[in-house]
Amino acid sequence: MNNFTVKSLLKEVPNSQKVFIEGWVKTFRANRFISLNDGSCSENIQCVVDFENTDSEMLSKINTGASLEIEGILVESQGKGQKSEIKVDKIVVLGECDMNSYPIQPKKHSLEFLRENAHLRVRTKTFSSVMRIRSSISFAVHKYFKEKGFFYVNTPIVTGNDAEGAGEMFKVTTLDINNAKLNSKKEIDYSEDFFGKETNLTVSGQLEAESMAMGLGKVYTFGPTFRAENSNTSRHLAEFWMIEPEMAFYDLEDNMKLAEEFIKSVVKDLIDECKEDLKYLNKKLLDEDRAKPMNERNELNLLERLDFVINNDFKKITYTEAFEILKNSKPNKKKKFKFPILEWGIDLQSEHERFLVENHFKKPVIIYDYPAKIKAFYMRMNEDGKTVKAMDILFPGIGEIVGGSQREERLEVLKSRIKELNIEEKELWWYLDLRKYGTVKHSGFGLGLERLILFTTGMTNIRDVIPFPRTPKNAEF
Repeated sequence: MNNFTVKSLLKEVPNSQKVFIEGWVKTFRANRFISLNDGSCSENIQCVVDFENTDSEMLSKINTGASLEIEGILVESQGKGQKSEIKVDKIVVLGECDMNSYPIQPKKHSLEFLRENAHLRVRTKTFSSVMRIRSSISFAVHKYFKEKGFFYVNTPIVTGNDAEGAGEMFKVTTLDINNAKLNSKKEIDYSEDFFGKETNLTVSGQLEAESMAMGLGKVYTFGPTFRAENSNTSRHLAEFWMIEPEMAFYDLEDNMKLAEEFIKSVVKDLIDECKEDLKYLNKKLLDEDRAKPMNERNELNLLERLDFVINNDFKKITYTEAFEILKNSKPNKKKKFKFPILEWGIDLQSEHERFLVENHFKKPVIIYDYPAKIKAFYMRMNEDGKTVKAMDILFPGIGEIVGGSQREERLEVLKSRIKELNIEEKELWWYLDLRKYGTVKHSGFGLGLERLILFTTGMTNIRDVIPFPRTPKNAEF
């Protein structure tokens, strides 16, 4: 007898063959029809019970959430909505489910309620689809870089460096902070700590990845990063996953080309691998859209949005060009922007980025050559002395999805930038060494996995695209 998953079983031509399957009950109707799912796909398989010849006590244990083992015959379905079903010969209840306390009832639940039950929300159709898409995207990332000759490297989670210069980092210490020894400046003496210095959870693997690229050529790191930003918005997490390639001998143009090709490749793979999940999420979003006023509805549905990325060449413009477009735009002149565009050098906000993508160009946009004062110390200074070779990729509905740059390979220029931004040079001695010993032009970028999943699933809150979100005042599960 063949042991099937629901996904493989739904592809079988029903021919009265014997089958064996395990899964969880989604619904049990009329003491006869069991809708079973095992997580392999978004669809369920219907199992038809001969209740007259089945033990009634055993049937009383079957309800939503229970886990079953079923043997039977695969036959053509007599009902609508499915091609095949299982005529049940034998049922074993593997795990009962208390329906009086089980949170995931067969009805619509709010996303907030499901976040409070994050350990069980993957049993819903929406969240199982999102998590399968997350898995597929992660695999596609590794597949792309392997095919392009990149090496996968693992950078430290515990670090003494602040790659972004933001200072919003989680401290890692074994000291009793309340009774810690103080130094001459009346600050905690971290020389007594486990690592002998102040350390934190990383905000980026970039600096270490640069080191690896200086010997391996093309590398990427893909792992968790952390930001102690006290923000409760739908776009922020304290723990999130970053994809960060670094390439020796790449300039900014090479970097932008690679990033565009990479995103298109991952989205194409996703469409091929997760057709049914994407169709389900697309239908869900269309149904939600119909309930909104016309002016709040999405211009593109989910599947159209994915095609939008694959089939459009990304528009490349400088920050200065973007600034002029935004400054002269109707929303800015009519004071519709929450953050008005007034002076060159301001940091663009999500509303500005989305206007460029969704209203002005109607395609993904890459902005490059940003003002140095709003970008990190490691970005290569342009000849004008005002801008750096930075680039951001902007997507509809999301805004910035990728941030990257050509790195500053000139030792004296890098040292000058470090001093200008009041960063401790001694903490970056090893990073400066890369510019002393065989320095080369090199580039890289970072793509937040969760932001890409937001875009590809149509979910609107970043807490709903990671299994167990970490946010201010929330480290449950």
